[in-house]
Amino acid sequence: MPVNLRLHKLKENVVALGSFKVKTLSLAVSAVILCACQPSSESEQSTQSAESQTPAQTQQSETTQTSMETANSSQDDKSAGYAEPLVTDIYTADPSAHVFEGKLYIYPSHDVESGIPQNDNGDHFDMRDYHILSMDEVGGEVTDHGVALSVDDIPWAGRQLWAPDAAEKDGTYYLYFPLKDKQDVFRIGVATSDNPAGPFEPQPEPMANSYSIDPAVFKDDDGEYYMYLGGIWGGQLQRYQTEEYNPKDEYPADDEAAVKPRIAKLSDDMLSYAEPLREIDILDENGELITAGDNDRRFFEAAWVHKYDGKYYFSYSTGDTHKIVYATGDNPYGPFTYQGVILEPVEGWTNHHSIAKYQGKWYLFYHDSSLSGGKTWLRSVKMTELEYRPDGSIVTVAPYKKKGE
Repeated sequence: MPVNLRLHKLKENVVALGSFKVKTLSLAVSAVILCACQPSSESEQSTQSAESQTPAQTQQSETTQTSMETANSSQDDKSAGYAEPLVTDIYTADPSAHVFEGKLYIYPSHDVESGIPQNDNGDHFDMRDYHILSMDEVGGEVTDHGVALSVDDIPWAGRQLWAPDAAEKDGTYYLYFPLKDKQDVFRIGVATSDNPAGPFEPQPEPMANSYSIDPAVFKDDDGEYYMYLGGIWGGQLQRYQTEEYNPKDEYPADDEAAVKPRIAKLSDDMLSYAEPLREIDILDENGELITAGDNDRRFFEAAWVHKYDGKYYFSYSTGDTHKIVYATGDNPYGPFTYQGVILEPVEGWTNHHSIAKYQGKWYLFYHDSSLSGGKTWLRSVKMTELEYRPDGSIVTVAPYKKKGE
């Protein structure tokens, strides 16, 4: 290992130690066991030279350090969000949380050691199945219901089962998932079950006219269902800026409007779109579209919508600035006006979340790479309480700040 990389790794370890302080013995033992069980290619990846790193990898360590330093500072206006992983025997990410049949269900991705070097297209995130988690009460036992859907079950599958979501209608449960087809293009698939824990039976084809990643389904008060989706870079949303698919990755100039997320109402059978996908406008405080160069506020991926006090809250990840932020509007289609940060950067490159109300309280579900020792492709789902101010604004969560600190 080059000397400069050794120093870089040592610096990361010191930062992590200062932030996390003392872990519980059980978590430490679990982390050691899990890391020790990974293939040898994992260690080869972790020693990748700085010269061969992608821009995303280079920024990852800087973001982790910033997050840890922020967590240790005085933050009277921020919520203490420190939490432990919900499960430690597998790696989970991208949690979509829902309350079904009076129980809290979480639909995450299932991270595995792929052995693929990191790159900006996300090829190292080569997930192959889904495990569904549930709990009867916050802080109680978490049940892993096993494999609910595998890439091997899906007739049109190519690779990469990324962040899913779920919905229920008339006693049937629908699992929506992004997956690359045999031409390596992301589509949105649907699988159904009569049980929220699965197993799920996939449809033989992806949803017609679907594309990109991160489907999130929102049920409005009038019973209508809407799907939000999209993700740039490896999520391929930038290839749909016209009506035709562009095989090349082309982006707007920094001073132009950013690539926009998409929305469509779902059909009555929940298996298709009732209308063409349309763009969602995200505006700044002056009513202008957020620009592509505004990396702290522009949409990257991980759309989620919830409703609070009559307002629609559209939240998402900023990607390479590693924040979860939100905008609000009066209509499920938008436009949405940017409001602020929900979750500060976590350990690891990605930041992905959901928001749900359970037993009278609101909760934020997210992931980080603390259990795997910072390996951004091996993440763990966490949850923490979400707080609102009287004016409806959300108190920013500092993920490594403990109560009383």
